[in-house]
Amino acid sequence: MTKILYVEDEEVLAMLVRDHLVKNGYEVHWTASGNEAEVLFKKVQPDLCILDVMLPGKSGFEIGQVIRQHNKTIPIIFLTAKSESKDVVEGFKSGGNDYLKKPFSLEELMARIGNLLAMSGKSKPDQFKIGDLSFDPIRMTIENGNETVTLSHRENELLKMFIDRVGSPVERKEILLHVWGDDHFFNSRNLDVYITRLRKYLKMDPGVQLLTLKGVGYQLVDN
Repeated sequence: MTKILYVEDEEVLAMLVRDHLVKNGYEVHWTASGNEAEVLFKKVQPDLCILDVMLPGKSGFEIGQVIRQHNKTIPIIFLTAKSESKDVVEGFKSGGNDYLKKPFSLEELMARIGNLLAMSGKSKPDQFKIGDLSFDPIRMTIENGNETVTLSHRENELLKMFIDRVGSPVERKEILLHVWGDDHFFNSRNLDVYITRLRKYLKMDPGVQLLTLKGVGYQLVDN
């Protein structure tokens, strides 16, 4: 499993990001302290680091410099509320590979993580967890213990969209354009059929629900 070191002192944001990463198949090691980050890095030996810049103790830039002394190639993403060019330059000089300004979307963070892991020769997780269910987009299966369901291509693409945005609304039009290529009425009726099928599969864990948001679209939640 791909391991991520996450250093962030805003606890609410940290829990939100950590939970999303875990649900998407990553092993996350979090600390709120810049001073503890180096110890955790040596202990965990992560595959990627996400470092907030403004931290108690050592700053994210200082942590990045220390990490680079131990590992020259590990991907590092800096998170900051600052966007001035001098701050961006300092981030890259401190060993950063990418720079994400707060507030950011979880979808954008996931995309940047995936790109950096691919560039470093690390693969994205093969399986994603939602509740007690395991979703394997390569094999196109959902599993819960000994029970396995094999998905069709479109069912697989739909579930990938919902997993990528778990806990967040996904607009109906966006789904139609992504999976079918247009939002014609015929495809819209097809989407209703596929949503019904996915809900049937997800019943393997009653805590996982695919909600209808009237006038908006859908939202995958894990209760």
